[in-house]
Amino acid sequence: RCRRVSLRRRLANPKGVGHCLAFAQTLILTLWTVPTLNHLGLLYDLFINYGIHSIFMTNLKKWKLLHSKMVLDNYWCKVRQDEIELPNGQIIDDYFVNVRPEITLILPITSTKEIVFVRQYRHAVGEFLLELPAGLFNPAQESAEAAAIREMEEETGYIAQKVTKIATLYDNPSKDTNNIHLFLAENVIKSGEQKLDITEEIEVVLIPVESVREKIIQGEISVSGTVAAISLGLNFLD
Repeated sequence: RCRRVSLRRRLANPKGVGHCLAFAQTLILTLWTVPTLNHLGLLYDLFINYGIHSIFMTNLKKWKLLHSKMVLDNYWCKVRQDEIELPNGQIIDDYFVNVRPEITLILPITSTKEIVFVRQYRHAVGEFLLELPAGLFNPAQESAEAAAIREMEEETGYIAQKVTKIATLYDNPSKDTNNIHLFLAENVIKSGEQKLDITEEIEVVLIPVESVREKIIQGEISVSGTVAAISLGLNFLD
């Protein structure tokens, strides 16, 4: 088992950081090959709370933006074409970027330790998928937390008693500009009916917390943001 106190003491000592390098690399690689929920939570703890990510920093250089223009500016889809110069001097004039709004996602858990999922059809992949309540929002108009609570109420009819920020992650950093904001809602209760958009047809599904990990492994829950919220969020439970 990893002793977190011991690791903290090593990292607090400048001399200990050098000695800790091989240990940290080995530990992280080992945990990554055995992706249990507890291990994923420990990885998060190592990277965020103990600053292990700094050990892996390099001298990589950013790409240089030479020119940029919008090639598709639709309400639902915005695409930007960038001309960039790589660190090696090579020029790429057709790097396309999806300019996307921020996403908020919430992990609702009832007092009986059931997670409130939504099942809906996703046309791009042609599948019905189990996901957590989520949606797009404009940071200039509402906070990520307020948007997460609103999405949960609209999609499921449940309201939150206690909300905790889990993390802010990049959604797809190679092509998309946005972040995904993850929240945990504890002791949620059903207070009303769904308030769905015209394009939404959503089934509310309650799944016991103890059954979720197996469903992820079996591929029954396979949407990345949902898996990330579960893997990190369950470590926040009282």
